[in-house]
Amino acid sequence: QVQLQESGPGLVNPSQALSLTCTVSGGSITTNPYYWSWIRQSPGKGLEWMGAINYSGNTCYAPSLKSRTSISRDTSTNQFTLQLSSMTPGDTAVYYCAADYGCPTGESTYWGQGTQVTVSS
Repeated sequence: QVQLQESGPGLVNPSQALSLTCTVSGGSITTNPYYWSWIRQSPGKGLEWMGAINYSGNTCYAPSLKSRTSISRDTSTNQFTLQLSSMTPGDTAVYYCAADYGCPTGESTYWGQGTQVTVSS
C-alpha cells in the first residue's frame, strides 16, 4: 500500500517561495507507471492540478502555474518536492501530493492527507 505524506511550512509571507516535500512509503518513486503529483484546493474552489514528476524524472506543469512552479525528486529518500515562487494570498490552499498515471488523468490512486498553507504577512 503506497502512502504519501506532505511536509512544509504552514505560513508563508507574500512574495516568498513555498517548498513542500512529499515522502512516499510502500513503493518507489521510480516505479512505472506513477506520476507523482501536486494538487491544491483553495477555499471555496475545486481541486487544481499543479504539476507532476514521473517515474523517469520527467516533469509536466499546469500552464497557468508553469512560470512559478518547479517539481523535483530525491530518489535516495523517496521524496519529491514542490517549489512555488512569488507566493500571494491567492495561493492560500490545502496542498496535496498524489500518485496519478499521467499529466494529469484525474484518477489519482493514492493521496496524502493534505497540508494547509496560508500566505499572509
